[in-house]
Amino acid sequence: MLTLFPEMFSALDASILGRAQGAGLLCVHLHNIRDYSSSKHKNADDYPFGGGAGMLMMPQPIADAFDAITPEPYAGKRIFMSAGGTRLDQQLVRTLSRERSLTVLCGHYEGVDQRVIDRYIDMEISIGDYVLTGGELPAMVLIDAVARMLKGVLGSEESAQEESFSGEGLLEYPQYTRPREFRGMSVPEVLLNGNHADINRWRRQMAIDITRRKRPDLMQTSVLTHKERERLQLMDAEEGKDAP
Repeated sequence: MLTLFPEMFSALDASILGRAQGAGLLCVHLHNIRDYSSSKHKNADDYPFGGGAGMLMMPQPIADAFDAITPEPYAGKRIFMSAGGTRLDQQLVRTLSRERSLTVLCGHYEGVDQRVIDRYIDMEISIGDYVLTGGELPAMVLIDAVARMLKGVLGSEESAQEESFSGEGLLEYPQYTRPREFRGMSVPEVLLNGNHADINRWRRQMAIDITRRKRPDLMQTSVLTHKERERLQLMDAEEGKDAP
């Protein structure tokens, strides 16, 4: 992780990711870009050529950091968290989880000298169409998403397989815990009868219905059976909607 603010990543020492690091399942190395600056005062930013608001991260400290941390040949991916990058989704997360290592550059201020991107970056990634003060928070989102795909991190392999956007492209079904009755609301009876076949069918149907209601755009690429497609077409026809 290349950043001007390594202290921001203290959140990675807590909860699941903290335990994963303690167990040796995940290694997060933080590198302060300023440490690689050749200037007397360890500057890492300067005014952009051509004018404009704000400061730009200089190429020298970043390039030297990459040279030291990822010498050629580098068996991994060098990533820049950027608003102009590929949108992060679960498919990309799965792909990145199979990489031997990831080195993430976190931009700040008004951005990074383009020559660094052209020379070192293998992939630019965005977590959404909005602007943040720096790349540290997006980098933590990326780390969290990828780490959860690593064997042993979640404890249960089923957790990563059954969640939203996993495998078949559906949102996750609703879940309940004790008590059975809470403020006038009951747990669905099907979850209490011990029939796992019924439970699995209910969960599948709820996942489809929730995805259709909350994220209809996902229905185009969700993995559905012919019977499930026919049911959705019937529901859409009754509601006067176009079928997925």
